[in-house]
Amino acid sequence: MSPSRTLLETFPNQFPEREYEIEIVCPEFTSVCPKTGQPDFGILTITYCPGDRCVELKSLKFYLQSYRNEGIFYENVTNVILDDLAGVLDPKWLKIKAAFCARGGITETVTVEYSSSG
Repeated sequence: MSPSRTLLETFPNQFPEREYEIEIVCPEFTSVCPKTGQPDFGILTITYCPGDRCVELKSLKFYLQSYRNEGIFYENVTNVILDDLAGVLDPKWLKIKAAFCARGGITETVTVEYSSSG
């Protein structure tokens, strides 16, 4: 299964007029380094203020698992996930923090943000 935003399902937000925050932590995110073919492991923290839609967690799990064999750089995968979630949710704002585990003694954290106001 290839990564695709079509894997993401949503449901109606019952409180669209209220400003509230949803935080989802995915401690077992995996992808593959496109240079070495070695697995990359990270912790994704997805935080957003929903507009009219919320993400359904089982579909998010399958969507994130679809990156397991995908050769993609940390910066790219973090931005693609942000674009896909923003595209299906149209949230008031969305932030993704991807903290990747050490490889060769170096860690990297990528943080990206989206706001419906631009």
